[in-house]
Amino acid sequence: MDILPESEWASRSMFFEGTFSSPWYNKHKTELLGVLLAAASNFLISISLSIQKCAHLQLARQAEQKLFYTSKLWWCGTALLGLGELGNFTAYGFAPIAVVAPLGCVSTIGSAFISVLFLKKTMRAADILGGTLAVVGTYLLVTFAPNVPQELTARRVQNDLVSWPFLAYVILEIIIFCILLYFYKRKAAKHIVVLLMMVALLASLSVITVKAVASMIVLSAKGKMQLTYPVFYIMLILMATSCVFQVKFLNQAVHLYEARTVVPINFVFCTTSAIISGVIFYQEFQSAAFLSVFMFLLGCLLSFLGVFVIAVNKKEEHLQVPYIDCGCIPGQKLTDKIQPDSYGSCYGTLNNKDDLGQSQS
Repeated sequence: MDILPESEWASRSMFFEGTFSSPWYNKHKTELLGVLLAAASNFLISISLSIQKCAHLQLARQAEQKLFYTSKLWWCGTALLGLGELGNFTAYGFAPIAVVAPLGCVSTIGSAFISVLFLKKTMRAADILGGTLAVVGTYLLVTFAPNVPQELTARRVQNDLVSWPFLAYVILEIIIFCILLYFYKRKAAKHIVVLLMMVALLASLSVITVKAVASMIVLSAKGKMQLTYPVFYIMLILMATSCVFQVKFLNQAVHLYEARTVVPINFVFCTTSAIISGVIFYQEFQSAAFLSVFMFLLGCLLSFLGVFVIAVNKKEEHLQVPYIDCGCIPGQKLTDKIQPDSYGSCYGTLNNKDDLGQSQS
């Protein structure tokens, strides 16, 4: 076995030390940590959703129907989902909003390919094309992401909350949200654009508060205590409130429309609003060059297209409605199987003609 001379070992060690102590690495190591954490967390979320899907399929195949929360596999997926969301929350403390928010496309890409491996679905050309577009877009937006100082103290958050650009932005958001809420409540306008625009407006407030809370927690963990400032608890309450109402309107949209329509539109709306809020509140593109901004926007556009291609061409899965077996009815010895007409005007009831004929007989 050949042993390298000391000069060779010295040169290699100097190479690695130079790589990890270079000015570029020292300048971007915090942001890189946030990017890796966000990508890993979104991939973990896609795994958790696939595990939950497997649990539901297993319960559907069983003869004795059980509730989903009795499945250990479902709880395993839920635990991974919580861990992924926690990692996503922590990523905002290390990387800019403009980087973390678009990385949500990793979850869509991961779900598409994990479903092929574990749920035995067929690999489609749309999955390959959409995944390629999303990966290229993710690379561009991470490479040309804004470089901003990540030390977000409580005093800086206080100053940003009372700045004129943010106050004008919040007032405009409140006016638009009230208008949409009026049409939603009074006019019963439950169009998908109305619902998801309200979700996006709430998401912009969510990412602002999430980044502020996560950054102050990270600084406190490093020894710079920020949890004694009242602004931390104000942002924490705003974060919880906005997230609750965001989930409420998103669930309403999923209930009324197909997931393949809701997922891409919600991703585009929420990501766009998150980037705008990061630009206004945290000045993330304040000193960025024109080429960097253009390439970043191109990466976002490719990510949006990738998610659209994957989600829109995805077929919805519906559980088959079981037929009614008359042989299972006590006292009956019929062998025919009746499937009620769900498209009829009187589903589950007898027609007037049949009812009249039975009364005459």
